[in-house]
Amino acid sequence: MKQKTFKALEFDKILDMLSEYALSDRAKEKIKRLEPYMEKSEVERCTHETTQAKKIIVFSGTPPLASMAELEKVLALLGKDAMLLPEQLNCVSLFITACNRMKIYLKKAESTYTHVALYGNSINDLSELKDEIERSIKGNMVDEKASAALANIRKKIVRTSDRVKAKLDSILRNNGKYFSESLIVNRNGHFALPVKREYKNCINGTIVDTSRSGGTYFIEPSAVKKMQEELSILHIDEENEVRKILYTLTALVEDYLPLVRVNIEAMETLDFLFAKARLSISMNAVPARLTTGKGIFIKSGRHPLIKADEVVPVDFHIGTGITNGGPARGIIITGPNTGGKTVALKTVGLFSIMAQSGLHVPAEEALFCMHNMVLCDIGDGQSITENLSTFSSHMANIIQILNISNGQSLVLLDELGSGTDPVEGMGIATAILEEMLKKDCLFVATTHYPEIKEFARRSDGLINARMAFDRQNLVPLYKLEIGEAGQSCALYIAKRLGLPQKMIDRAYTVAYSGNGDGENLPAAHYNASDFNKIPHIQKEEKTKDICIQEKKMKNFKMSPKVDKFSIGDSVIVYPQKLTGIVCKKANGKGEFGVQIKGKEVLVNHKRIKLRIPASELYPENYDFSIVFDSVQNRKARREMEKRHNPDLSIEIGEKYDVDG
Repeated sequence: MKQKTFKALEFDKILDMLSEYALSDRAKEKIKRLEPYMEKSEVERCTHETTQAKKIIVFSGTPPLASMAELEKVLALLGKDAMLLPEQLNCVSLFITACNRMKIYLKKAESTYTHVALYGNSINDLSELKDEIERSIKGNMVDEKASAALANIRKKIVRTSDRVKAKLDSILRNNGKYFSESLIVNRNGHFALPVKREYKNCINGTIVDTSRSGGTYFIEPSAVKKMQEELSILHIDEENEVRKILYTLTALVEDYLPLVRVNIEAMETLDFLFAKARLSISMNAVPARLTTGKGIFIKSGRHPLIKADEVVPVDFHIGTGITNGGPARGIIITGPNTGGKTVALKTVGLFSIMAQSGLHVPAEEALFCMHNMVLCDIGDGQSITENLSTFSSHMANIIQILNISNGQSLVLLDELGSGTDPVEGMGIATAILEEMLKKDCLFVATTHYPEIKEFARRSDGLINARMAFDRQNLVPLYKLEIGEAGQSCALYIAKRLGLPQKMIDRAYTVAYSGNGDGENLPAAHYNASDFNKIPHIQKEEKTKDICIQEKKMKNFKMSPKVDKFSIGDSVIVYPQKLTGIVCKKANGKGEFGVQIKGKEVLVNHKRIKLRIPASELYPENYDFSIVFDSVQNRKARREMEKRHNPDLSIEIGEKYDVDG
C-alpha cells in the first residue's frame, strides 16, 4: 500500500529528481529507499540537516563531491592477492584529492555555524598515500622515479635500443634496393627491416612478419640478434620491477583501507545531504515545521512537478495546532472539472510525505503533524488483467484504506463515490465520510455530489472547500478556497473546450429538469446571465427552450413536472437509506411527499430511488387514504363529501425531519 501511495502521489518522481543531484551510487541507492520517518525527532534532525546543507551551498557554492563509481570496484580487489593497475591507483588518488577539497570547503563553511560543516573533521587526511601514488604513477603508467632499479633498467633499454637502431640504419643505407621503405619497424617486439619479397634471401636474418599483400617480409638481421636478446631480457626486468612497485602500492592502499572507508562514508553522507539541499534550491523550497497537534498548514504551496510559470499556489489548512486551525478533521473539495481539485489533493499528500522524509517543500510556509501512513485513492485504477471496473477498483482500494487507517493517518480520496449510479454513489460516499469521522483521522476528499456539500455543512468535523472559477472569463482559477462549497461548472468548461452549442443547450435543459423539459432549473447552480457569458453565445442563437428557461429562472419560480414516481411507490431516501412510501406528487421544487415511519417529509427527487413500484404493491384504483390517513380522518372526509359540518376537522400528519 505504501508504494502504491508513493506512485499515486508521484513521490517516486520526486525521488528521481533528487537522485539526479547525487553522484555516488550509494547516495542514489539511499535516495531510492527514502521514505517518511516515524519518529518526530528523526524528521526534525533530517530536515535540519537539509536546511544546513542548503545554507552551506548558498554561502560556499557547489560542493566538490566525487562520483566514487569506480572506487568501490577498485577497493573490492583488495585482500585477494590482486595487484592494482596504474589507472586503478589513480582512481584512489583522485578520490583522496576530492576528500581534501571537501575538507577545505567545509572548513570555510564553519563560519556558517552549521554542524554539517563539522563533517569535514571526520574526513581523514590521506595525503601521504596520495603523494606516494602520484610520485610513482604518471599518466596511467609507472614512472621511472618509482624506484632506482626501474630508472637504471630503463636507461639500459634506451642505450641498447639506440645501438640496435644504429646497426639497422647502417644496413638500410648500404642496401637500399632491397627494402620497400627506408625505415625501421617494430614487429612482434622485434626491430626489423621491410625487405622486398624478391630480395628476402639477400638479407641474412629471421623473418618475424609479412605484409598483408605478401610483397614485403619483415626481417630481423642476424647482426642485431644478440642485442635484441639483450633488449628482451631488459624488458622482462622492467616488467618485474613495475609489478613489484604496483604490488607495493597495492599493499599501501590496503594499509590505509579503514581510513579510506571512513572517508567514503563521509562523502556519501555529504552527497546525500547536498542532493537534498540542491533539490530544495531548485524548487525554491522551505523546511516544514512539525506540530504536536493534529493539523496541516500550507501557504502558497506549489506542486513541484508543474512548471514554475504554470503552477498556481495552494493555500491549505486543516485540524488543530496550526494557523487558522479549527476543529475540522476532514475537507470536502468541490469545483469544476479540470479545476485543480486532484492537484490540490496531491499537493497536500505529496508535501506531507516529503516533509516527513526530511525534504523541504516548495511553499512560503508549511506545517505538518506526524502521520503513521498516508493513504490515497486517486485516479482511474481500472485493471484489464484483473477484470476490475473503475468503480470496483476504487471500492477495493477504499475498503483497504478503511481497514488499515486510524487516528494517526492522512487519507486522500479523489472523486469519492464516482463511477456508479449517482444516487447510490452519493450514499456510499456519505457512509465513507462518516466512517472517516469515526476514525478521527485527517482526510481530504473531492466530489461533485451536491448532497455531500450539504452533508459536510451539517457535520461536525467536516468543512467544505472549492476550486475557484472565473465566471467573467469562464476559466478555472485553480485556487483552493476553504470554507465554501463549489460547483462543477461542467457546461461552462464543455463550451470552452468546444462542445457544439446545440449539445450545450440540450445538456443545460436536461440537467436541470426531471424529465428533460427544462422546467426544473435551480438558480443556485446557474442563471441566465451567467449562461450568456459562455463564449460565442449570441442572443439570436438561443433556442425557444432556453428563453423559456431564462424567464423561469429570472422569476425564481421552480415548477418542474417530475413524473419519476407515483403515489404508493416504495422508495429509498438517501443518504440515510430510509425506506418510505410516496404520498404526494412533486411540488414546484421537485420535492415529493414521502411517508417515513408514519410521518411525512418533503424530499428532492434526486435523493429518491425506486424500491418497489406501487403497481406491484397495490391493486388498480387502490384507495391510498387507507395507507396515509387515520380512521378518524377517513370518516371525516366521507362525511364532508356528503354535507358541510363545521364540527368536523381533519388532522394533518406530523412532519418528520429526514435529516434528524
